[in-house]
Amino acid sequence: MNFSIAQFALLTISASAFSPASPAFRQMSSLKAEPVPLANGSMSFDHVCREWRCKYTGDKSDSASLEAIAKVVDEYLPQIKAVSATAKVNRLVCGSCLDFKLMTTVPLDDFGPWEGKEFSPEKEFLAKITAIEGVSQVETQTITNVEI
Repeated sequence: MNFSIAQFALLTISASAFSPASPAFRQMSSLKAEPVPLANGSMSFDHVCREWRCKYTGDKSDSASLEAIAKVVDEYLPQIKAVSATAKVNRLVCGSCLDFKLMTTVPLDDFGPWEGKEFSPEKEFLAKITAIEGVSQVETQTITNVEI
């Protein structure tokens, strides 16, 4: 089977948004992934965050939809924290724009296996909050997250 250079290049490009531009940038050891450089080396990351977000209705102090979201978080929090021994889970609530966000940050080494499991329990969690009256714009995003 003959491959053109373009076909070979397409086969070797990683689908992951968090793969380095060049293998020389990230050398994996059997113990820990090295930080991945960004912005021409002016910053790097070694943790990745999966964000689950939505809009809720009502005032933040007595919102029925926000209260229902909190109950779903309580239900799933043990499973979410179990995705990595060092997972960090942050809850963000904006009372003025009615945003709710749950951000789970894991080391780069643990991100791939979690992604391979479709970020479990993401599907179930999102289905439950989507069913809550007053919840809209349920979305996800994968981003880097580095404490500086």
